[in-house]
Amino acid sequence: MSVVPHQPISYAQHVALIREGRESPRDILEICIDRINQSEQHISAFVSYDLNAARDAADQSSHRWKAGAPLSPIDGMPIGVKDVIETIDLPTQMGSAYFKNWHSNRDGASVAALREAGAIILGKTVTTEFAATVAGPTRNPHDLTRTPGGSSSGSAAGVAAGFMSGGLGTQVVGSIVRPASYCGVWGFKPTVGALNRGGSHDYMSQSCAGVLAATRDDAWLMAIEIARRVGGDPGMYALRGPAHTPHSQRPKKLIMLETAGWSRAHADAKNQLNKALSQLTHAGIEILTRADMGEIDALEKDLQEALPLTRVINAWESLWPLNTYCLHHPELISKNMHERLGEARALSLSDYEHALQRRDHIRAAYAHLKKSADGFITLSAPDVAPVGIESTGDPIFVVPGSFLGVPALNIPSFTLHNLPLGLQVLGFAHEDADLFAHAGDIETIVAS
Repeated sequence: MSVVPHQPISYAQHVALIREGRESPRDILEICIDRINQSEQHISAFVSYDLNAARDAADQSSHRWKAGAPLSPIDGMPIGVKDVIETIDLPTQMGSAYFKNWHSNRDGASVAALREAGAIILGKTVTTEFAATVAGPTRNPHDLTRTPGGSSSGSAAGVAAGFMSGGLGTQVVGSIVRPASYCGVWGFKPTVGALNRGGSHDYMSQSCAGVLAATRDDAWLMAIEIARRVGGDPGMYALRGPAHTPHSQRPKKLIMLETAGWSRAHADAKNQLNKALSQLTHAGIEILTRADMGEIDALEKDLQEALPLTRVINAWESLWPLNTYCLHHPELISKNMHERLGEARALSLSDYEHALQRRDHIRAAYAHLKKSADGFITLSAPDVAPVGIESTGDPIFVVPGSFLGVPALNIPSFTLHNLPLGLQVLGFAHEDADLFAHAGDIETIVAS
């Protein structure tokens, strides 16, 4: 087993020193670049990067801070961009030979917002093919024989290795929360539509833009700066909340969700969760389960359908553009994507609409539980990252958050066999700030 001996670098934790003139954004960037030079050859977090441009941007940020005129609290934060999101200065290749060296000549909405906030775009991070199932070359910094998860694999691994403080990701099944769990970083999948996906090449209705970050502060500040500048998806409400990280707040009641993953979870992972639930109970938080309320039990039964229904929805929604890709250059598309196109063609419109109707019903049942609890808590994955990089791991615990369209956070709280495993908390639609507030308190309690 090989390990990269680095820790995440929180930009938010350095801002006070930067403001006082005792550090500069260039200083933080050079730490990141040093780590990239040491370890990128082993991890392969990036598809491409431009360190000279990053240094120029860091110098400009340093001047702004020195003049007392930063553009935002993340002015100077080193950031990676998942390579399904467009950047004007670097190619957007989507993990596919079909788009090798492709340039869109524009920044995606989230990238444009981050640049306006003064963030430093270090480079493009590895994604699976079309943010789906075919993995790239990225390895887990905690154990180079293991997957970092996917599809936001490069962003998760890069943050974990200290190459940057935050990375843009997307999630349609488990592509933010699962790699965050495997790599031991914060992962935030907001309410669906809450961050503008313009220029992001993932077209599914459950997909949303989000962030992977060193700390809760880094995650919130990245996300809110995007929302303040470009809003949410067209016609959707943007992420709401303060310009600063929401202050920690103790939830009164949480619902523990087993999900369909409970039968697959490693016994040690269950033990970690149960220990955390005991700590929360001791701190005065009431934990409800399916044994306590019929509505929770009914939701648990409904959520057994989350993954199969998601597969139907994603397959149908992948019909375009896979049909045109496979028509014009089939040799550049993987066997997996050809098979997904076949699944899509085997579905009827009524199959798709039935899946949407079931999703609407289950979302309503989940939302109805708002009267009974402040949020939900479960594991982020059934176990630590599996050995091998050909698979991105089991999404069973993270698909509910995507299917339900609600905000989900990975808190890097657990360690099994000297490897990270995440604690997942889920909130209610458009109450992302409340979720962050509760997560701050939960993190403190579980760490005590």
